[in-house]
Amino acid sequence: MTANATTTAATPEQTESKNVNLYGRPERIATVERITAETQITCTVNLDGTGKGTVDTGVPFLDHMIDQIKRHGLFDLDIKCTGDTFIDDHHSVEDTGITLGQAFNKALGDKKGIRRYGHFYAPLDESLTRAVVDLSGRPGLHMDIPFTRSHVGRFDVDLFSEFFYGFVNHSWMTVHLDNLKGKNSHHQIESTFKAFARALRMACEYDERALNTLPSTKEAF
Repeated sequence: MTANATTTAATPEQTESKNVNLYGRPERIATVERITAETQITCTVNLDGTGKGTVDTGVPFLDHMIDQIKRHGLFDLDIKCTGDTFIDDHHSVEDTGITLGQAFNKALGDKKGIRRYGHFYAPLDESLTRAVVDLSGRPGLHMDIPFTRSHVGRFDVDLFSEFFYGFVNHSWMTVHLDNLKGKNSHHQIESTFKAFARALRMACEYDERALNTLPSTKEAF
């Protein structure tokens, strides 16, 4: 005799009344506000979104890159940052990464049922970047991006790592970013954000075979 295993998804009515998603797990929406002498930031994230929202960090190139996370990760993101960009963009870029990381960590909740790991290769013309993500509870960023110039427009490429260090250290995840090919710094950065978005999306998605299981042999993060 063969047993049939089925997964029952919550109905729309159950989702609305119990604040759960279609897998019957709690909805993954979080809002974080960060206020310092240098920046004032509000960030809301929905991990089970459709790529909607408004991003306004005061740094146009960063807005363009976070739009890649939003669109290709299918996360709903609303971010508003008011910062001291009259000094330079550093504080706004770093603090946006911190706040976004805190929002992701809060939205992930107990992490039961997630895939935990994600990886993706993203090309952009001559540039090819690989991103690997582990929602491990252990922050770590490992980057190998051989930039060919110091600025993209007015954006200092050094701030690229500041954003990711802020994000990774406050979302408690391990991230590897490797630009395997590339000559145009804009393409190098954008392909990295696109690869990261898809890898993060994969890691955050639910595994229907393990919806009530913590993806760790430690049974803890």
